[in-house]
Amino acid sequence: MSSPRPGLRLGIDLGGTKIAGIALDASGRVRAERRIATPRGDYDASLRAIAALVAFLEREAGGPGTVGVGIPGALVPETGRVKNANSTWLNGRPLGDDLATVLARPVRLENDANCLAVSEAVDGAGQGAALVWAVILGTGVGSGIALAGRALSGRQRIAGEWGHNPLPGPRDDERPGPACYCGRHGCLETWLSGPGLAADHARRTDRAMTGEAIVAAMRAGDAAARGTFAAWLDRLGRGIAGVVNLLDPDAIVLGGGLSTIPEIYDALPARVAPHVFGGGFDTPIRPSRHGDASGVRGAAWLWNDSDASAA
Repeated sequence: MSSPRPGLRLGIDLGGTKIAGIALDASGRVRAERRIATPRGDYDASLRAIAALVAFLEREAGGPGTVGVGIPGALVPETGRVKNANSTWLNGRPLGDDLATVLARPVRLENDANCLAVSEAVDGAGQGAALVWAVILGTGVGSGIALAGRALSGRQRIAGEWGHNPLPGPRDDERPGPACYCGRHGCLETWLSGPGLAADHARRTDRAMTGEAIVAAMRAGDAAARGTFAAWLDRLGRGIAGVVNLLDPDAIVLGGGLSTIPEIYDALPARVAPHVFGGGFDTPIRPSRHGDASGVRGAAWLWNDSDASAA
């Protein structure tokens, strides 16, 4: 492969149903982008799809670039193999090594939630903040951490795995909590995800409604929906406070489908503050600036350092 074009960074977001690709120049301007379907269950086909997507992006952007990849899991440090991926055909595979071989260049891999954090720290809603904590509130719940614009992965590569911690300060009617696919009960994901919101409303009212329908009913004045949403906000506040007490981030950025609910941002700080040590809480909580493009942009920004020119 020829040397990467100066400042050109390619990002790949390897999701369960789609693979998103983007090419950014040094200023963060999009030079090319495309989304394709993920070859679900087929590891070798996934490698070929990523290689074809990279080739397309480079043709459109006018040259080769560095490549960063966001994955729904993490790499085991000792083996370089994927773990904890809900795209299960990736687990146990040396994805980083295989992509480096297929693409004939070094490749940086990172958890997709950490890519969200990097994206929002570099040129998003957390720009200028030293420590950014990015939370995903969607079909699942997770988070990522960026320090000085770079992903903080941790020794076990599980830094930010917030969704599989228990709900802090559970009340009597919250114990032991809903069963989680991880084998535990009462994980934050079971309460704060879109399906978790819907399940809680069904328990409270015996009415099956989607999260979107619950929010719409709340806005229309439905008392039961208001109660469910207030309980969800209270739990979200407790969950966020636990991380504030540990990390004390400079900015909190929310992503995922539920993060688009504008009512969150005025109400949430007051739900966090009572649970923060000392009672003071003025950390900004903002929606992600780049929306569902944050993950793929963050993957590109994994090369946001001096090593990029030497790749």
